[in-house]
Amino acid sequence: MADEREFGVKSDGSRSEMEAVLDVKLEVSAVLGTAEMPISQILKLGRGAVVELERSVGEDIELHANNQLIAKGEVIVVDGRLGVTVTDVIKSPSGHEV
Repeated sequence: MADEREFGVKSDGSRSEMEAVLDVKLEVSAVLGTAEMPISQILKLGRGAVVELERSVGEDIELHANNQLIAKGEVIVVDGRLGVTVTDVIKSPSGHEV
């Protein structure tokens, strides 16, 4: 049963309907914050420039899939690399979790 839920494989070894979506590509982004700047100011930014974001340290970041908010999370460091841990899954307007 777990195989079907996680991998799209039925207990008899055949593939389930889930197989159709297993290879669908999805653009996922973690939004640390946003800022509005005129293009002229952006063009003046150089290496090491700091851009102030509209979010405070410690606030949850937003996780988007195909430009739609799906969850909130926190930035973590694992083996010297940045990652995100999901803290809250956002329910869709229909009331179902995404």
